[in-house]
Amino acid sequence: MTLRADHVAGGAAIAAALVVLAVSGDLPFGTLAFPGAGMMPKLVCALMILFGAMLLLRGGASAPLSEIAWSDLPHALRVLAITAAAVALYTTLGFIVTMTLMLFALIAFEGRNLIAAAVYSLSISIVTYALFTIVLKSSLEQGILGF
Repeated sequence: MTLRADHVAGGAAIAAALVVLAVSGDLPFGTLAFPGAGMMPKLVCALMILFGAMLLLRGGASAPLSEIAWSDLPHALRVLAITAAAVALYTTLGFIVTMTLMLFALIAFEGRNLIAAAVYSLSISIVTYALFTIVLKSSLEQGILGF
């Protein structure tokens, strides 16, 4: 049997879901009327396992792993590094600063106009922050700057 791209992707999705399930196992699930902190991670993990299994079952239709071009790997690694940095800095810098910097870096590395990237990144971060704090009445990380 030839190992195919969808086999690897499906297996990775299932493995990642199982790791998150193991880490979030202590969180209370709650009920549908009063969901607990563990409800969403467990639902997302269940869907990841379902879709991963579907990829595994339908994997024969994808290209063999040995034929995949890896030319987009540097781009994927940049996205992974920027996202990891944002996760690491989130509690220190807060939501607005972290999300603005992350979006700006993702757009800037694509070679876009830096002024437009800065305006877009700040605008999206502020609108999202307002949506969560004002409309949804949910607190987001403040960070060292107080916003």
